[in-house]
Amino acid sequence: MDRKEIMGKVDHTLLDQTATWEEIKKICDQAIVYQTASVCIPPSYVKRVSEYLNGRIKVCTVIGFPNGYATKKVKEAETKDALENGADEIDMVINIGDVKNKDYDKVLEEITSLKKLCRDHILKVIIETCLLTEQEKVKMCRIVSESGADYIKTSTGFSTSGATFEDIKLFKDHVASHVKIKAAGGIRSFEDAEKFICLGADRLGTSRLVKIMEEN
Repeated sequence: MDRKEIMGKVDHTLLDQTATWEEIKKICDQAIVYQTASVCIPPSYVKRVSEYLNGRIKVCTVIGFPNGYATKKVKEAETKDALENGADEIDMVINIGDVKNKDYDKVLEEITSLKKLCRDHILKVIIETCLLTEQEKVKMCRIVSESGADYIKTSTGFSTSGATFEDIKLFKDHVASHVKIKAAGGIRSFEDAEKFICLGADRLGTSRLVKIMEEN
């Protein structure tokens, strides 16, 4: 698999709290050069990025990020705002506490509600695998499959660890065939990226691969 093919699966990401417009604009320019799948940026920059990119690269943003414990109504409002501002793709964080409480109907209702708002726009569901047991991960694979969401995603990149090969294998074994997989957090090389893809990931959330391209 060549680097161009891998870059086409990358959500080029900058979600740091201190991110400036100059830094956001830089990742947009890099995304155009390397033809990444999208740029993934904070909601506060969506409108500006959408206008700057003008359809050249998809705009992805995050909802309920990074902790996921905002209420469903708040996440719905965030999603509506992001879509109105020009977001093409939404990466939402589930309520981890609801999973721990086994309030699975509540988790499903929230994801389904956001997907209804997204309509034809892509919805990716971040389950933060590093905080879940294997049984909880399997349960979330089933819930995401039932919800109508487009992707299941490993991580925010803001918790204790990011994507692992084992989690991608688990996702591939337990999600429905219509659900795609996004690995995010800790992807530091093209070798890692290729392995994640070979194991079943359709998208990669990272900024490191572009840095490697820039250094070469």
